Amino acid sequence: YTWNKNKSVYKVAAIDYGIKFNILRLLENSKCRVKVFPASTSFEKLKLFNPDGIFLSNGPGDPAAVCYGIKTVKKLLDTNIPIFGICLGHQILALALGATTYKLKFGHRGCNHPVKNLDTNIIEITSQNHGFAVLDDNLPENIEITHINLNDNTIEGLRCVEYDAFSVQHHPEASPGPHDSRYLFDNFIQLIESTIHA
Repeated sequence: YTWNKNKSVYKVAAIDYGIKFNILRLLENSKCRVKVFPASTSFEKLKLFNPDGIFLSNGPGDPAAVCYGIKTVKKLLDTNIPIFGICLGHQILALALGATTYKLKFGHRGCNHPVKNLDTNIIEITSQNHGFAVLDDNLPENIEITHINLNDNTIEGLRCVEYDAFSVQHHPEASPGPHDSRYLFDNFIQLIESTIHA
């Protein structure tokens, strides 16, 4: 389904693993015309939409069980279309890049979780709701860690050095907040713009 029909600058395909409406609102506010596709949508159908960017949504469950999603994201990476993932989308991107995920002994739930942005050294207060995480042992060389959780040092964000793809474990779209990580939507738009004008 199409989320908004107003005039927009960018076309974004959002893959729905359990998407939150506030993510769609924020993408709309960033001048994106968003079309939401079911989780099992094929690579061919997504490519036919010819998006400027791909969004991998949050959702419940074990990311390793979403084998169809991992397979599709692997193919999407080779298109060089910018990709942004949140929560389950973050884990699926990591698996598509060759990383491993694992079940946390105690999940991360609620707000006020401190996350360090390793690029800026700024501590962001975040909202979280997940039971799995990306394993930091034997990470593929094409993955850079961008954020870490200061409570247990788990991976909270990554980017790929080969492709225009990045993701975070926490929820920058959280409503009513915290909003410390909202800039990630701007980063996604900047990535799209740099690809369009390359």
